[in-house]
Amino acid sequence: MVGQWKEVVWLRFKGERFRDHALDLGALSELSQFQKIVAETSKALWRAANPDRERLPKNFEERTRLCLRRIEDGSAAAPLEVYIEEEPQTALWEAEPREISEAINLAHEIFEAVERDSPLPERFPKELLPQYVDWGKSLAEDEEVEIQPVGKQPARVTHRTRDRLSTFCEVPNMGYADVTGEVLEADVRQRRFQLWTDSGTHVPVAFSESQEGEVTTALKDHKSVRVRVKGPAEMSPQGKLLRVTQIEQLTFEPVGEAAYDQNARSIEEVLAGLAYEVPKAEWDRLPSDLTDNLDHYLYGLPKK
Repeated sequence: MVGQWKEVVWLRFKGERFRDHALDLGALSELSQFQKIVAETSKALWRAANPDRERLPKNFEERTRLCLRRIEDGSAAAPLEVYIEEEPQTALWEAEPREISEAINLAHEIFEAVERDSPLPERFPKELLPQYVDWGKSLAEDEEVEIQPVGKQPARVTHRTRDRLSTFCEVPNMGYADVTGEVLEADVRQRRFQLWTDSGTHVPVAFSESQEGEVTTALKDHKSVRVRVKGPAEMSPQGKLLRVTQIEQLTFEPVGEAAYDQNARSIEEVLAGLAYEVPKAEWDRLPSDLTDNLDHYLYGLPKK
């Protein structure tokens, strides 16, 4: 299928290392990281705009893939492009994919806001902050990258902007997850999948090579089964589950049917455990006729 290249953003690497518009191979990781944050931002923005859609549109990742075809003057200037295929039903070129332009513009706004010491845009998906902080980590103190979408002024990425951006990050706490949901997306190469819970939230879950078969089965049968995952996880300081870092136990549960846990404690054991946690001095403060006159102590009714 024929198509055309469309320029969407320029990245300019500035510093002694990039003189004579030479792009040092050590900086290639920055191009890769920029592609990653644009791709993940595109997905997050699409999900926010389409809360009722289960899966990303067909060929979404291909439509948001950035490519470098040349290096220009101006230290090392890297114009990044997307390839737009011609739709079979029309002879006109398809417009630039909206998802990628929105993601690039948002990335530009973020670094522009950090450079001005302004608040981050409200629509920015905060869970992607660590990926944004990682961009530019190979730069030396006297180096920087400029990000310039088509038609906009450049925003700078320096050590200072990265340090300030990192202050917005919540340092996760390590915890243990026991979560059940539906597998709607799986990335076999990256070995992670998205587990969507009944509350409509999704949790990234990392899996091992040996668990790949179970994960792909859960994805294929997602309408009839739910997956229960147990394992180490990262939690926000407020206790929100951020991601499951390792699967220790993965089980399938039929939709609409809660699995019986034979190892779960009985209600009597739970109540006994709670009673044990109450200090004896507090038990001694209870009135001796509490059982006979419970309504009196709860509601003020006359004693029997």
